[in-house]
Amino acid sequence: MDRFEWALTDEDLASAPAHTPEPVELADLQMLLAGAYAPLDGFMSRADCAAVEQHGRLPNDGVWPLITLLIPDVAVRPEAKAVVLTDPEGAPVGALHIAERWPARKPGHSYLSGAVRAYGDGGLPFHRYRLSAAEARHHLHAGQTEAPDRAGASRVLGFYADRPLHRPQLAQLLHTARQLSAQIVLLVPVAEPGPDGLEQHALLRCVLAAAERLPDPLVVAIPLHRREDQFADGALRARVAEAYGVTHLLSTAETIAGRGPRVLVPRALAYDTRDGQWRDANDVNPRFARLPLTPDEIAQLLDDGETLPEWHTPPGVARELAKARPPRRQRGLVLFFTGLSGSGKSTVAHGVAEVLREEGERSITMLDGDVVRRELSKGLGFGKEDRDLNIRRIGFVAAEVARHGGVAIACPIAPYAAARAVARAMARTAGADFILVHVATPLEVCEKRDRKGLYAKARAGLIRGMTGIDDPYEAPTDAELTIDTSQGSVEDAVDEVLDYLVNGSWISLPEA
Repeated sequence: MDRFEWALTDEDLASAPAHTPEPVELADLQMLLAGAYAPLDGFMSRADCAAVEQHGRLPNDGVWPLITLLIPDVAVRPEAKAVVLTDPEGAPVGALHIAERWPARKPGHSYLSGAVRAYGDGGLPFHRYRLSAAEARHHLHAGQTEAPDRAGASRVLGFYADRPLHRPQLAQLLHTARQLSAQIVLLVPVAEPGPDGLEQHALLRCVLAAAERLPDPLVVAIPLHRREDQFADGALRARVAEAYGVTHLLSTAETIAGRGPRVLVPRALAYDTRDGQWRDANDVNPRFARLPLTPDEIAQLLDDGETLPEWHTPPGVARELAKARPPRRQRGLVLFFTGLSGSGKSTVAHGVAEVLREEGERSITMLDGDVVRRELSKGLGFGKEDRDLNIRRIGFVAAEVARHGGVAIACPIAPYAAARAVARAMARTAGADFILVHVATPLEVCEKRDRKGLYAKARAGLIRGMTGIDDPYEAPTDAELTIDTSQGSVEDAVDEVLDYLVNGSWISLPEA
């Protein structure tokens, strides 16, 4: 694979256009800058992309996912030599020397390839732990053990800590490291929340608390973003671990394409209640064995405000998890109602808000669709792009309310599934819960109500873009609760929502 060349001056970069990449692209940029995607030193060329799309690999270099940069054509002129890539706040992170440009399947967009260089000071959270691959290898070499492998290199045991480490994982690491006489590297992905939704800073704090129980581990925060392709994701993780000096990787993933460190599959462990040790599950009498808690069991204990048992979780990790995931009755919550105009969602939402305000246990912020349109989204139309932007704004405000422990109640029409998914993701990124309530009142009932006269105008052709008439409503398939206000009174619907919140431990109400 040909390597790109860098031949730009500071003046070239000072006059270069700027572009904010998508989250995966920004993470890839930071990984490239850290030398973690070796031998890649820039975004893939057109030939590289064709090889990966056709064969899933690069010529003579094994399995790779696509490492590409997609940009709107209006953002970078055809004559531009470079583009400055920024974080979401507009701070420069790196620069791309444009070596090649070709049209993408997405209209009005092109792919750019070329070498990248660090530029500016943006995109640097977790600075103390953001080592480059070279820095990590230097650190490991400085602390190498006396037990080299067959090739003469010291052994390094790597582990992807994308979830908090409990005693079973710590026992696995200690046992394997002792067998290998290896140093331990904990690679903490920080480009996005973990698979259980734990915010990145909280995850890193949990890992650092657990690392205190390991012999001088190296903790490295890496901006590695998950892929949709499980196999390509596994191959990329193996390559990144290799770049960071890992010789043995403790993982349930299989070795892919024979490239990267040796993959070691962890043993099944059980806790022996007779002496408080974690052992191979086959070596513990079932009468005295406790199996590791599942992620769902851990989540339930935290939701209920219970302390994680010390036999399973070190106290330091338990404290960090309790801070990051407080009990549901204290945790931020976004209660998001969606449904057709006239479905009753606003009436039910206000009814729920009124009950919660009367109880006074939680801080309530109401984001009514009409009020938001007037105060937050004034000037937006009702085309798909403007509707999506409106929901994004609602999702952002709701997530910020919930980030600080409040309850945000939103009730827009929100007709499109993708926009609702963005609002859900924003809440989860803020460490809050998200409950989607689909007010599934039939269209004919909504039309009969029509207190705003919108359906009549749409039927008469006086207005266009009316949801349910000439614009689609994508009924949710992921709603936590579905109600129909045509099947009972508003009070019944309010009670149904409140019962769901009480049963889920988000609120407590006095018995009638």
